[in-house]
Amino acid sequence: MRAAVLGASGYTGGELLRLLAGHPELEVSYATSREYAGRPIHYAHPHLRGYYRGLRFERLNPDRALEADVVFSALPHGVGLHTTASLYESGVTVVDLSADYRLRDPGLYRVWYGFEHPYPDLLSRAVYGLPELHREELRGARLVAAPGCNATAAILAVAPLVGAGLLEEPVRIVVDVKAGSSEAGSKPSRGNHHPAREGAVRPYSAGGHRHAAEVEQELSRLARGGVRVSLVPHAVPSVRGVLASAHSWLAPGASPEEVARAYADAYRGEGFVRLVNPATGRYPDPRFVVGSNYADVGWAVEPGQGRVTGFAAIDNLVRGAAGQALQAANIALGLPEQAGLEAPPIFP
Repeated sequence: MRAAVLGASGYTGGELLRLLAGHPELEVSYATSREYAGRPIHYAHPHLRGYYRGLRFERLNPDRALEADVVFSALPHGVGLHTTASLYESGVTVVDLSADYRLRDPGLYRVWYGFEHPYPDLLSRAVYGLPELHREELRGARLVAAPGCNATAAILAVAPLVGAGLLEEPVRIVVDVKAGSSEAGSKPSRGNHHPAREGAVRPYSAGGHRHAAEVEQELSRLARGGVRVSLVPHAVPSVRGVLASAHSWLAPGASPEEVARAYADAYRGEGFVRLVNPATGRYPDPRFVVGSNYADVGWAVEPGQGRVTGFAAIDNLVRGAAGQALQAANIALGLPEQAGLEAPPIFP
């Protein structure tokens, strides 16, 4: 099957190309880049030298994309909005890695992204591409909205508690996220350029981060009621990795044993979630998932305060972007879910 990657010269596009290079049933036939059009793939991604002989970046041409069986759009938020809609309407399976189709409520795009969504009907057709929550909906889906990296970690960290009804009502969750510099993309800005982050640990978007809307949407669906979420990310010196710590309060009578059982039940049989039991004295750490599609998930209970915290560690470029997008595409296309994603993490 043929795959196209739009916006293939950035970090996320590069990760898609890296993973697809080892996919047994998908072959990249088209990769776009405005900046590097006409250049070979290794010009933007030197680590891929030798993997895409003969393939060069091209300018975006929707007709060329229609030749593929699946299109991965790694274009920035808003840039690929119309392209994704056009490809979907033309019958191609599209996995959009931007935020353009993640939210079901079109009004939230005015609040968080500052524009009126031109395709509110497509928002209801798009499947949120988190396999642990939407696997059945993903089968045969033609429009997949890949989740944000911070949202992915936050949801995986606390979904078992919400799904099992173990949190005090009204459910309020405060998520602290530590995020590596690659989350900001390949174009440096004054605040996000890695030299400005090295040695720093600082919060940003502390008055409300847009990924909170995704987390509220998905957790409210699980709870069958309203869940309030506050999410504050922090820039840390690492290049890759996200660690989400989701704090809440246990419902009266809920026990630590029920918490442990909820996590075991929620993720039993999930190939890309690894539980880190606090009884071992360890908790999730992004350094042990880098380069992989795994999410390491753990929890902690403070009985005296009734506080419970769920933890999730992911690689923001793989499980938080390209890897999860490929996992969702595999499901949508009827391919083995782990195809192209079986490489273990790297360490150190």
